[in-house]
Amino acid sequence: MDPIIAATHLDPYPYYASLRADGGLSFHQGSGLWVASSARAVAAILAHPDCKVRPAHEPVPKAIAQGAAGKVFGQLMRMNEGERQRCPRSAIQPGLELIDAEAVSALVRARLISPSADGLRKAMFMGPVCVVAALLGFSPTEGRATSELTADFVACLSPLSNQAQLDAAHVAAERLGGYFVERLSAGDNQSPLLEGIRQRLADHDTLLANLIGLFSQTYEATAGLIGNALLALIRNPQLKGEMQRDPARVSDLLAEVQRHDPSVQNTRRFVSAPCEIGGASLKPGDAILVLLASANRDPQLNDNPDTLILDRPTRRSFTFGADRHQCPGQALALNIASATLGEILTRNIALDQLAWEYRPSLNGRIPLFTELSEAQP
Repeated sequence: MDPIIAATHLDPYPYYASLRADGGLSFHQGSGLWVASSARAVAAILAHPDCKVRPAHEPVPKAIAQGAAGKVFGQLMRMNEGERQRCPRSAIQPGLELIDAEAVSALVRARLISPSADGLRKAMFMGPVCVVAALLGFSPTEGRATSELTADFVACLSPLSNQAQLDAAHVAAERLGGYFVERLSAGDNQSPLLEGIRQRLADHDTLLANLIGLFSQTYEATAGLIGNALLALIRNPQLKGEMQRDPARVSDLLAEVQRHDPSVQNTRRFVSAPCEIGGASLKPGDAILVLLASANRDPQLNDNPDTLILDRPTRRSFTFGADRHQCPGQALALNIASATLGEILTRNIALDQLAWEYRPSLNGRIPLFTELSEAQP
């Protein structure tokens, strides 16, 4: 195993523990990356001003730099620093914080979730984007269309994507931008969330890019959160009955799953100036693989970290980032996932009849479910 492919390994956590035992921040010869695995090292790197989200020489990946997806990528707040990060964040975060959890639940309940592996896949990937689309004022039909386009767009975020997928991502970026242009020009005030963001973010291109970013961030991270919670129920069958008897416990499960088995296993930082972190001397151009999932399991961060504890009194997690790049949509993602998982449980889907494998990724841990009968030769 190596620290990159660990994200989709059946159980990467013993390997992460071995990395922490090596000091928490060390150079991995095979990948040419510094690897931060301890809570102390991860916290220091996420907070350090000289550890940037993109390398200075390549603010946009070369593979997409000349297309529409690259234009969006280059203006996403999560891919920028300084004012280019703070300005869109300050425009988007206030509205996300005002979204009512019951309103989210009502939007989730309005969608039909079929009791099958295909139904689960749609609930995990398409459903959350449809919820965000509705909050932004789109109709159900438009929500379905934008969720399908988002599925194509997120390919531009993965170095594993082939040229056909990247070409589709460029098309999706253009079409998603078109949907938002139409919604913004409607002037019907159907979405207080969208209207508030528009008023706080004047630059048109930055506005469009980060609205698309809301969809793309929702798509993968929330899908993995829902999927890994389902895996927790499969691995701990007694929890399913507990959730069905007391639906309020679903939120407790999601809160612990995002720490214990997160959908985002790692992120990267790029050193922009000489600095010393955790006793290691880093130089400009160095790349750091930041193992968020390993830090979550560090005994220095959480007691008894390898155990799934729903009533954990002082839960600490790096899953949604930290400091200036902490995800502003954490509460919304957890609310969507909680409502979706609750609806899945009301349909009493036979989880023991599901097979699964992880979606190919270098940083995401997102299970894809199939019917057990289909998975067997």
